[in-house]
Amino acid sequence: MKIGILTGGGDVPGLNPAIKAAVHRAIDAGNEVIGIRKGWGGLFNFNPDDPQSFDENFMLLTKTTTRTIDRSGGTVLHTSRTNPAKVRPKEIPAFLIDKYKSNEQGMYVDCTSHIQKVLQHLKIDALIAIGGDDTLSYAVHLHKTGFPVVAIPKTMDNDVFGTDYCIGFSTAITRSVDFIDALRTPAGSHERIAVIELFGRYSGETSLISAYLAGVDRAIISEVDFDIEKLCKFLDADKRANPSSYALMTISEGAKLVGGDMIITGEPDAYGHKKLGGIGYIVSQEIQKRTGHLTIYQQLAYLMRSGEPDALDRMVATSYGYLAADLINAKQFGKMVALQDGKYTTVSIDITSQGQKRVDVRELYDAENYKPRIKHFLNKPMFLY
Repeated sequence: MKIGILTGGGDVPGLNPAIKAAVHRAIDAGNEVIGIRKGWGGLFNFNPDDPQSFDENFMLLTKTTTRTIDRSGGTVLHTSRTNPAKVRPKEIPAFLIDKYKSNEQGMYVDCTSHIQKVLQHLKIDALIAIGGDDTLSYAVHLHKTGFPVVAIPKTMDNDVFGTDYCIGFSTAITRSVDFIDALRTPAGSHERIAVIELFGRYSGETSLISAYLAGVDRAIISEVDFDIEKLCKFLDADKRANPSSYALMTISEGAKLVGGDMIITGEPDAYGHKKLGGIGYIVSQEIQKRTGHLTIYQQLAYLMRSGEPDALDRMVATSYGYLAADLINAKQFGKMVALQDGKYTTVSIDITSQGQKRVDVRELYDAENYKPRIKHFLNKPMFLY
C-alpha cells in the first residue's frame, strides 16, 4: 500500500517520534509512505495539474529521511489548521475558484471532493492522521466518505475524547513545572504574586496537574468559574503566610470569572475557534487593585509545546506510531489508537465527537479553595485524568 501521514493543528513534542515509528513499521511491512505537509492543507493546496506544487505539499518518507527526526520537537511535516470541509471563499486556491462557488451568503465551502481527487491522483491507499479534536474531526468526515483512515491523538491539553492520553501532554506539564519553579526566583525576590497562564482551552488539566506538581498556592481551571474577590483574599493570605512573602497561582487560558466569558479575540479559525488568552493579565491587574500587592503576569503559551519530547511522550508517541501502522497493515481502518487504564488499545475514530474530556472536578479539585485535591489515590491512573 501507499500510506499518507499528516500532522494537523498545534505542534507538540512527540510528533516526530510518532511519524518515525509509523514510517519504519509500514516500510518493514512492504509499504510506501508519503508525508503530507501542513496538515490537511497539503492535500487541499495541491494542484494535480501542476507537478511543481508537489514538493511544496508532500515529501517521501523513508527510513533514511526519518532516521534522526525523533530527536527533536515539532513536526518535520509542518502543520496548519486547515479544514477542507469548511473553507472560506477567500481561502480557496486560485486553481479551484471556478469549481467551488460559495453560497449566497458567502459562507463556507466543502472542498472534500478535491481532497478525494488528490488522494486518488497520488494513489494513496490509506491515511494516518495525527491531531487533536479538530484535525481528527475531518479524519472522521473523510472516513465516513469511505476512505481508509487511522488516527493518532495529540494535544498538549490532553482532551481528545476516547483516550486517557494524547501525545504532547507530559512534555507540556514538564515544561510548565520547570518554568513555574523558575518564576519563584523573581516572585520571591520582589515579594510579588505571580499569575501564570497556561494553554488549555476548555480543559483545565494542564493548570491542575502543573499546580499539583509544582505546589503552587492556587489553581484556576476552565471547568470552574471563579470569584475574583475570594481568589484575591486567598492569595493575600498565602503571600502573608509565606516566609519569603510571595504567592503563585496557575490559571487556564479558558478560565472564566463568575458571570463572565472566556477572553477571546480575532476571527474564528477553520474549526470555529477564536484566539484565547489574556485572562491571567486581567486577574493580575485585579489582584494589584484589590490587595495592593504587585504582581508578575506570565503566559507560558508556546513554551509549553517547545523543544524535544520528554521520555514519556517519546515512549507513547513511538508506541502509537507502531500501533497505527499495524492497524493499516491489518486493514483495520476507522480506528484511533488510544491509552485506556494504562494499556494501549484502539477505539472507533468517531468516538472523538461523542463526548468531551474534562477535569473530574469532584475527584480532583477543591472548587471552594481553588486547589488541586485528590480525594483518593487507589486505582487512579498515573496522570490522574
